[in-house]
Amino acid sequence: MKNRLAVVKRDTKETKIEVKLNIDGQGDYQIETGIPFLNHMLELFAKHGLFDLKIKAKGDLEVDIHHTNEDVGICLGQAFDRALGDRKGIKRFGEASVPMDEALAWMSLDINGRPALYSTSDKRIKLPGRDKKGYSFEDAKHFLRSFCQPAGINAHINILAGEDLHHILEAVFKALARALDTATKVDPRIKGIPSTKGRI
Repeated sequence: MKNRLAVVKRDTKETKIEVKLNIDGQGDYQIETGIPFLNHMLELFAKHGLFDLKIKAKGDLEVDIHHTNEDVGICLGQAFDRALGDRKGIKRFGEASVPMDEALAWMSLDINGRPALYSTSDKRIKLPGRDKKGYSFEDAKHFLRSFCQPAGINAHINILAGEDLHHILEAVFKALARALDTATKVDPRIKGIPSTKGRI
């Protein structure tokens, strides 16, 4: 099987981004988004999903992180969409639960062409507003929603435990990586598109 590769470039008045992805990689990465916390999360994502990933982004960070955070998510989603091609033979579904110290996150996803992001948490958990680096849970949800849309992924996040936002988000991105690694794997037993509809 040939490696599933994609290159995505986006150039607007707000951001300039290039993403190179190899789904069938070894977890090598070079991430430069201009947002240190997002860099860290995407490094974890590449490492634990075994995706080779290069991202170089410049954005209007003097305004805030909104546009860069969103557009990096869009480009990464487009890269997965292109690299997966017709989706023939992929497992399609994936789930993972990942602990990070006191935090525990669960992710379940379906590469089904009907993109959505759902987020729930244990009622006893009070999610901190922002990490010390200025990144928030809402920023993470915005990134993930921007990623799921072009990738055609329906994803559910459940935060089962956690007090430190850094730990919570680290668990989320690692769980996403491991779930996506499973969902994108090709199973030789699957013939054609993994859907009774005949298409995704």
